[in-house]
Amino acid sequence: MPRTTKAHLFYSVNGVAESPNLWQFDAFGPEEGEAMGRTISGGTDVIIGRKLWQEWSQYWPAADAADPFAQWINPIRKHVLTKTLSGELGWNSTVVDSDAAAYVAKLKEQGSGDILVAGGVETVRSLFVAGVVDELMLTVHPVAAPEGRRLFDETVPLTRLRLVEGRTTSAGNALLTYALRG
Repeated sequence: MPRTTKAHLFYSVNGVAESPNLWQFDAFGPEEGEAMGRTISGGTDVIIGRKLWQEWSQYWPAADAADPFAQWINPIRKHVLTKTLSGELGWNSTVVDSDAAAYVAKLKEQGSGDILVAGGVETVRSLFVAGVVDELMLTVHPVAAPEGRRLFDETVPLTRLRLVEGRTTSAGNALLTYALRG
């Protein structure tokens, strides 16, 4: 049975998914944390773009060991989508320098546990549109970000989605899970 691939992004009401650290923390509460915890708890592998991997690999290995995200991200297998890195990466990471969608499709047929796509924006976009992401989870924050890359920009063809789950939180966020409509 194929594994499930899940992607999550923080999202503004005007569609910006880039640099959520600049705008999302004033509307992030326990409900959002619990939802994130449920999402990552079944994960055994993470697909991550090079830029985000470089940022995280500088921060998370030295983060407070009591931090729940550090406890999760540090030991998990990471598959880094890159055209510029090569060789051994450390931090339980593997270079993926081939067709990313084909790699994820093959990974889905191996092992067990969920495959999580951490980002960045282009990584999530390309894998979702390629059809290898089963669930796209968006935490939509009540903010209009003044600038930044959008998940669904003008490069994305008409893509029909199906709402799998949706709810709101006391912080005013919408937690939305979508799948490609088949």
